[in-house]
Amino acid sequence: MWRIITYLNSPELVVGFQRLCGLVPAESFSHVNQNGLVNANGSVKETPVTTHRRKAEQVANGSRAHDSNSNYKSANLQNDNKVEGHPRPHYVVKNWLFYFLFVTSATLGHEIFYITFLPCIHWNLDPFLCRRLVNMWVVVMYIGQVMKDVLKLPRPPSPPVVKLETRVDAEYGMPSTHAMAATAISFTLLLSAEERVQFPFELGLAVAVLMSVLVCLSRLYTGMHSALDVICGVAISAFIIAVSYPYWGTIDYLQLHNPVAPVVGMVLPLFLAYTYPELDHYSTTRGDTTIILACSAGCSVGYWVNERLGLTFYLTGPFPVTLPPLTLAALGCGFARFVIGVLMLVLTRQTVRFVSLRVLCWIFGASASDPEARKRKEIEVPYKFTTYVAIGLVNSILVNRLFVKMGLWDLGDSV
Repeated sequence: MWRIITYLNSPELVVGFQRLCGLVPAESFSHVNQNGLVNANGSVKETPVTTHRRKAEQVANGSRAHDSNSNYKSANLQNDNKVEGHPRPHYVVKNWLFYFLFVTSATLGHEIFYITFLPCIHWNLDPFLCRRLVNMWVVVMYIGQVMKDVLKLPRPPSPPVVKLETRVDAEYGMPSTHAMAATAISFTLLLSAEERVQFPFELGLAVAVLMSVLVCLSRLYTGMHSALDVICGVAISAFIIAVSYPYWGTIDYLQLHNPVAPVVGMVLPLFLAYTYPELDHYSTTRGDTTIILACSAGCSVGYWVNERLGLTFYLTGPFPVTLPPLTLAALGCGFARFVIGVLMLVLTRQTVRFVSLRVLCWIFGASASDPEARKRKEIEVPYKFTTYVAIGLVNSILVNRLFVKMGLWDLGDSV
């Protein structure tokens, strides 16, 4: 068993997958120029001129390295490699189809996906489904982020692994929260949609599996996780779904009808954000987890408020309903709702973020333009929590009402 675990956690397995998909380090890729010849195995055969130039560059690089810290040296070696005096990336793509497929799939676990896909389900399909997705998303992501900073297992080393992302490289690896989120969102949507709308379940299952697999493989392709990280992430999400599924209906009822639901929905995420495990170095996990918790808090309060106002924008039964055909008019309204809704969320994000960050920096005597100030817990947690609570409230309360005013939503068909 330990041998299997070691094999799944090995960077060589990630390297093998990257090479299979055509992603190789720039140093191992052959370059044909006037001073170098290509060997039969694809390596560069150096001429005496090339050898002399390489040694001179190594001496020069070594001299410059003494004036730089270790982080700069690492970035210099990976990102500032030179060929003929021109900068080049530290990797070479030999198969662009796989590159675009997996890089695009990797975005399904980033903020840009969450701020578009989840609200789009709310605006264009059924807020009931969006609420279920948000509830499961916040649970699996919080558990996954905390496990990373408790277990403290490193990501695959580079080299030999090629890493395409740098923002989260300071985070630990186990488990893959991309894999957790993809599994949770895909299968929560599948199981919840089965209650609400009529569709071929086999087709929905195939789409859920495909989405999950693509995101999981993207974490290997981008070099951010080992196969063990990904497998554990999928297994943890599957376990959470299996354990919580019988209680989804009860959670729905309490979230919408319990008088203390908005208090719990706001206070509990804020408490979890402030008590997030401390590390001996700065990591993006605390800030990202605060964003997720805040989005959930804002949406939770918003859904409760909608229920009190009697404007839930739900599909009307009996369930499961048959969705109307996709006409050009319906597609046009859906696209308009998406664009206007995303613009409102982005405007909310930029406005509240700008104001809250400057107020907090003024309170704590820091500069809002200082990146280090934004990493301080007393600033990072409240400004991100305030910003994304506002996004959750706007998404769940205001956006659909704007659609009604603009004639983009037929209130009689949805409430």
